[in-house]
Amino acid sequence: MRRLAPLALAALLCGCSRSGQEKTTEKAQQPKPDAPIFHVDPATAATVTGTVRFTGHRPARQKIDISEDPACVKANPGGFYDESLIVGPSGAVANTFVYISKGLEGKNFPKPASVVVLDQKGCKFTPRILGTEPGQQLDVTNSDAVTHNVHPLAKFNREWNQSQGPGDPPVKRKFARQEIMMRVKCNIHNWMRAWIGVVDHPYFAVSGVDGSFRIPNLPPGDYTLRAWHETLGESEQSLHVGPNESKAVSFTFSSTSGG
Repeated sequence: MRRLAPLALAALLCGCSRSGQEKTTEKAQQPKPDAPIFHVDPATAATVTGTVRFTGHRPARQKIDISEDPACVKANPGGFYDESLIVGPSGAVANTFVYISKGLEGKNFPKPASVVVLDQKGCKFTPRILGTEPGQQLDVTNSDAVTHNVHPLAKFNREWNQSQGPGDPPVKRKFARQEIMMRVKCNIHNWMRAWIGVVDHPYFAVSGVDGSFRIPNLPPGDYTLRAWHETLGESEQSLHVGPNESKAVSFTFSSTSGG
């Protein structure tokens, strides 16, 4: 496993924006639109499963002041805490974006018909980390009784900025090309954060609260698997999967990691 771009963790624990957090973007060689669609043989398809863990002193989550909006205070009676790093009691790390970064170049995969949803609920973006593919529909919804603002800070895609009031219909958007990762902010509530990974293939996942992730239906081959976390940084490892193989991998970050 190889570490990428180590920085001090302590400077990154706040939920506020950081210029360093915005630097991680990746644009891959796009397959030609008229290239044949690549179909995975189900008889040989492999699965990658894994976990993301944290070692060292587990930092306490920081409380965020949201008193400027009484509706947001009402929606969070227990207080509002930074979610940029969520580490479970056993060291499991949630919200890590894991994806194949090398090994699928030139393959043109079918465009997904499913819709990806980013909600605004409790004065936070839900989910905080999500993945989509170029051309896949993204619906942004507002489940709150307050007006929010959706502003993806795209660098390889078209940047857009739109307000969304209570009861407004979903904002429907698509991204044209790969970009990893794209920060999303709310210009009204400066503590709201989300990150979108636009990947030109379907082989990505986000770790759950137990730190686990699963990438199914992968064609056999040699790959680079990369894990991205908004405060812990990035890590990658080489991976070989054989026909019909189930491969288990793990990523471990520590208090000396950073992104």
